[in-house]
Amino acid sequence: MTDTIFGKITRGEIPSEFLYEDEQCVVIRDIQPQAPTHVLIIPRKPIPRLVDAEADDAALLGHLMLVAGRVARDLGVGEGFRLVVNNGEGGGQTVFHLHLHILAGRTMEEGELARGVN
Repeated sequence: MTDTIFGKITRGEIPSEFLYEDEQCVVIRDIQPQAPTHVLIIPRKPIPRLVDAEADDAALLGHLMLVAGRVARDLGVGEGFRLVVNNGEGGGQTVFHLHLHILAGRTMEEGELARGVN
């Protein structure tokens, strides 16, 4: 796997404001927001796609979900948000370092795809 911008961000090689940080992940604002609240949860471990995660990653994946809930509450959107994980080019993923999107602050229509969310 080649290094990505998210790997560089998690290691501090590219300056970024962390809204949340722990030993397993960081949370940053998306630079091309698709909703009034749009943040990314990025694991420090460079897993390219969700389908590349292995059984040993189960605790990390669960941790990312817990962080999503905590960050959503901290941002004041805990009562209504969308959590998106794109997998692979066909799924809209453009940065091949697993990450979760929290989108909130506008009504998410039933059946609406998260177009443009990579």
